[in-house]
Amino acid sequence: MMYTAATDADVPAIVALMNAAYRGTGWSTEAGHIAGDRTNAALVRAEIAATPAGSFLKWVDGDRLSGCVWLEPLADGVWYLGSLAADPATQNAGLGKTLLAAAEQWVIAQGGRRVRMSVVNVREGLIAWYERRGYRRTGEIEPFPYGDNRFGTPLRDDLAFAILEKDLGS
Repeated sequence: MMYTAATDADVPAIVALMNAAYRGTGWSTEAGHIAGDRTNAALVRAEIAATPAGSFLKWVDGDRLSGCVWLEPLADGVWYLGSLAADPATQNAGLGKTLLAAAEQWVIAQGGRRVRMSVVNVREGLIAWYERRGYRRTGEIEPFPYGDNRFGTPLRDDLAFAILEKDLGS
């Protein structure tokens, strides 16, 4: 199994996977912090169209979409990693680690040397999971888009994005 480029036909399955992973049940969900859908087809298509250098990749197991990730070149060998989602039905089976490692290898193959990501600051368990995989908090905090419910409705007033980075050593 490996990542392949998602096509427009994959968008509905990607949306379903991301909404299940981000707002469903399990240790990595944002439910309790943010309500509503994580994304929709129009947002995914808009992100792809607005960033032609980026890549929405899918991970297929047999004929079933089991993971996805958005990878976007920023500058100087730095890539943004977002929308990493693994099928919640396979949680705790190592798929998330496999998806993350494959995404990092994909970035290296594109000439990338470092990965940046943003994680909702109150998701300490998820931040710790990334830290166990070599990511470090940069100390940068980006504001949460209150008033813009495109990515869900915040249920707390203390949300922000912690920025994490990892040097890929290439």
